Amino acid sequence: MMSFPWRAWLGLPQVTEAGQAYRDGTPRRYPGKTSLERLTFVALDAETTGFDTGRDRVLSLAVAPIRALRLELAGMENWLVYQPTAPLNAAVTVHGILPSETAAGEPEEQVLAGLLVALRGAVLVGHHIAFDVAMLNAALERHHRVRLRNPILDTAVMAQRTVEAFGVTAYPGQRPPSLDEVCEHLGLPAVERHTAAGDAFTTAELFLVLCARMQRLRGRPLVVEDLPLERA
Repeated sequence: MMSFPWRAWLGLPQVTEAGQAYRDGTPRRYPGKTSLERLTFVALDAETTGFDTGRDRVLSLAVAPIRALRLELAGMENWLVYQPTAPLNAAVTVHGILPSETAAGEPEEQVLAGLLVALRGAVLVGHHIAFDVAMLNAALERHHRVRLRNPILDTAVMAQRTVEAFGVTAYPGQRPPSLDEVCEHLGLPAVERHTAAGDAFTTAELFLVLCARMQRLRGRPLVVEDLPLERA
């Protein structure tokens, strides 16, 4: 196991056992010619108290694993996170999670330990996933002293590169399409929108639909270098 003595030298808390196991088992990149069927993808969604990564907190999390380009429904996980100071604010009208519900959730540190196990060695998939990653990094730093290191794939960017209607133009005001917009265009039902489990499931389905489109366009099985992967 790799240690990080500089944290001790600086008087910082050490990486937890869960954080270290995640680090050890999660490469930052995969060879470009690796078949997608050999990889594990995990569609991820987080519902939060707001958009400030320093102040706001995660209320619920869900993951949907994809192996051999097939969604594994039995492997889906969903967590409600205990937050003692969850506000009754405008975000509640979107995700519908009341402070009284989060009071019955699991401790954040425990939820994140389970999340690290689910994400170990996977490619992360999400729609506008940069926000989810930022929120989770803040939480993981607080509890486990790690940050996400998985390759990440944004299905909004994937749709822009795969679906002509959302193709990138020279228009300066163009924005990446929303999950609802892409699903509606492709005729894909959006399941239980603005719940972590529903959005993770819908994003996983969208990812597989976009992969199928890419494969038809290329006329061959997909490999890693076909995807617009970014580093977390």
